[in-house]
Amino acid sequence: MYNDLKDKVAVVTGGSKGIGNAISERFGKEGMSVVINYNSDRKGAEDAAKVVSDNGGKAFVLQADISTEEGANSLLNAAIEQFGNLDVWVNNAGMEIKSPTHELSLDDWNKVTSIDQTGVFLGAKTALKYFKDNNIKGNIINMSSVHEQIPWPTFASYAAAKGGVKLFTQTIAMEYAKDGIRVNSIGPGAINTPINAKKFADKAQYDKTVSMVPMDRIGTPEEVAAGAAWLASDESSYVTGITLFIDGGMTLYPAFKDGEG
Repeated sequence: MYNDLKDKVAVVTGGSKGIGNAISERFGKEGMSVVINYNSDRKGAEDAAKVVSDNGGKAFVLQADISTEEGANSLLNAAIEQFGNLDVWVNNAGMEIKSPTHELSLDDWNKVTSIDQTGVFLGAKTALKYFKDNNIKGNIINMSSVHEQIPWPTFASYAAAKGGVKLFTQTIAMEYAKDGIRVNSIGPGAINTPINAKKFADKAQYDKTVSMVPMDRIGTPEEVAAGAAWLASDESSYVTGITLFIDGGMTLYPAFKDGEG
């Protein structure tokens, strides 16, 4: 637990399920006040809000389209109106669409990049402006992926967006470091989330995925949330511009793990 996080205010986009849900809940356990954003799953957001409040934090649930400036601004306004401030902004919301690239429609490309890349830009821009205007040494955490580094055939839109998030994170981390604003990313690997539930229900698919992880297991949303809490805390006060991979070693070229090649 990080004592400096108590009473700080966070916005978590895509907080109704999976990793965003776990981050919201972990922030609540740290005694933070959390604006939990959702797109369609209000119940999931409300369930997370209950965990937050049951553990000493405060929560406010808000539907917003984070791919629009209006959506991002509504989340900032909620943080200020409900809790009086903003300290941490987590750009977690994301989606993926599987398709051979030569068959990928422009609409599907835009759907993915509008959330996974433009949504990150708009959330970060909104937080940065508030931090600058109010002389706050704030904190931004972007949810990237191992696929900012590992190519992922048939998921070109997702990989392209996450690759963009990597350099966007590094660029604004450098740009605002002098203001005491820290910006980092988290790169999850194979995590047991709702988006992966169907794939992992197939034992052959599950076993194949595990074989790609040197630690020989799938990660949990709570393990990713632990990384987010550390990045949000003063324990990481000299850390900016990194991607914290929480991936069981997936980015370590696991095909070579037996010393072959």
